[in-house]
Order: sequence, then C-alpha cells, then structure tokens
Amino acid sequence: MPTINFLKPDGSKHAITVDEGTTLMEAGRDNNMGLEGTCGGSLSCATCHVIFSDADYARVGAPSDDEMDMLDLAFGVTKTSRLGCQIRMSDALDGLTVQVPEDM
Repeated sequence: MPTINFLKPDGSKHAITVDEGTTLMEAGRDNNMGLEGTCGGSLSCATCHVIFSDADYARVGAPSDDEMDMLDLAFGVTKTSRLGCQIRMSDALDGLTVQVPEDM
C-alpha cells in the first residue's frame, strides 16, 4: 500500500497510506488535508490542486490538455501543479510528497 506525504499550508506534514488506485484527491479529501474535490474527480473544477517538487512532478508526469484548462481556474498554480483527481496512487508512487497550496 503506497504512502502519500501531504504538506499542508500551516507547515504540518501528514503521511497517509492508501489503497492502490486511490486518487490524491480522494486521499486528501477523505483525510481533511484541504482538498475539496467538489466535482468528485470528473475534471470539471480545480479544488484538488496540488503542487509537487520537480522530482515528484517527473514521477507523476505532465497534465493533459483538459487538466491544463482546469488548472487555469486554480490559485497559486506553478510549473509543477497538477489536479489530484488525475493522479492514481500505485506502488511506483510510494512516498510521493504533495504540497497543498494556500487558499487565495
């Protein structure tokens, strides 16, 4: 079972172990990490916006064109931003660190 390290805006770090196939949005929403996932993961909002280090961004890969369109609606987007609903956890992503951006 892979583990995700969430870094919240208040500086706290939370390691959450999830089942394979769980999205970052589901893990963050269900564990009160500050991700809303208002659209339920249907790629029609940006309330699961997360930021990665360069190394972890390389692990998860670049967003699709549709995801880029939704990221245009998010606050504080960086070159390593993604939507958590589009990233499914696997053993290959074990230890992934996710920064939850501050609300603007």
